[in-house]
Amino acid sequence: MKAQPNISMESCSYRHVLEIISNKWTALAIYAMEDGTIRYGEMMRRIEGVSQKMLTQTLKQLERDGVVNRKLIPSVPPVTEYSLSPLGESLIPIMRMLKVWAADNYDSVLEAREEYDSQRVRVKNEVSSK
Repeated sequence: MKAQPNISMESCSYRHVLEIISNKWTALAIYAMEDGTIRYGEMMRRIEGVSQKMLTQTLKQLERDGVVNRKLIPSVPPVTEYSLSPLGESLIPIMRMLKVWAADNYDSVLEAREEYDSQRVRVKNEVSSK
């Protein structure tokens, strides 16, 4: 049997890439820009539950990672627009596949959680009744 390489938290490129897309706000921000350029305020309205602080941090990180382009339009008040860079656009097919997987499998995940939780309660009740 061929030895499998160790998965190193320090050197694993997968880990670094997963850090980009694994945050829920990151994924939602990418989805918000999927159809093109969007203003900051519009993105705030589209992403339910995100705080201004969290959206700002998320967009700064995505800009730093080269996934997002930021354009400041000098006006009163200033307008900031965001769009996906070519690198960010390359994520869209992957994100769409993930979205489809989630839609196709979410009920199964919920069922598995319920089954797991009910087994844990059953075992806990058996142990406490002894």
